[in-house]
Amino acid sequence: MALIRNQYPILEYDTGQDAVIRPDRWELPPFPEKAVFAFLGDEIERYAAAHQGKLIDVFESITRDFPVYVCEYCGQEICLCQAPLGSAAAVQIMDYLIGRGVKKIISTGSCGTLVDIPENRFLVPVAALRDEGASYHYLPPSREVVLSAGGIQAVETALHQAGYEYLEVKTWSTDGFYRETDAMVKYRMEEGCQVVEMECAGLAACAQFRNIGWGMLLFTADSLADRNDYQERGFGKASFSEALRLAMDAALLFS
Repeated sequence: MALIRNQYPILEYDTGQDAVIRPDRWELPPFPEKAVFAFLGDEIERYAAAHQGKLIDVFESITRDFPVYVCEYCGQEICLCQAPLGSAAAVQIMDYLIGRGVKKIISTGSCGTLVDIPENRFLVPVAALRDEGASYHYLPPSREVVLSAGGIQAVETALHQAGYEYLEVKTWSTDGFYRETDAMVKYRMEEGCQVVEMECAGLAACAQFRNIGWGMLLFTADSLADRNDYQERGFGKASFSEALRLAMDAALLFS
């Protein structure tokens, strides 16, 4: 075990596994082993209310509380939790879910397109460029993180069974929503990124570090394909309910 120092703090990494604050420090009943951790506004709460979801815990943060539900879906119990925007906040809650016993997680949320892809198309990220901060606390520095084969297969099988066409993509995970400059967008596209979002790299890194299964379903929202005419479109909101259903299907399929 070693602390690897660097001129730049973001590139410093501790190979040690223990931490002063551990996500598994509670002696509490475990959550179900499968979970959907979704960036879908209030869709989780609406689904839980409509399907007799049981509130099993609340993750308290300085900005808001995040309820954790258990719902029965196709005969299995699945943990449902809304994910917060941004890699650091999302990874904190994901690590807490893992600490409470979750072993297979499917995330879903929207992304911006760097190339010409219509809104509300489903995508499967297979790699994420690490232009955010949280991933560097979980894995040594690298250009990108590759998503697990098991998570990719679960998401793609769910899409196939539902009759959806999809694209496999490399995504650009960034902390700088308002720093997606024309030059930077072109640079990321040259590296093979087709879409941009804020959490995939961090969540993938956390999953690898904790040795749990994780996969992600993306759907297209706004478009940066024409940098002279940024298009908010509908921010993918029309896909929320279907994305949640597909994520739950993928969680069931995750072996």
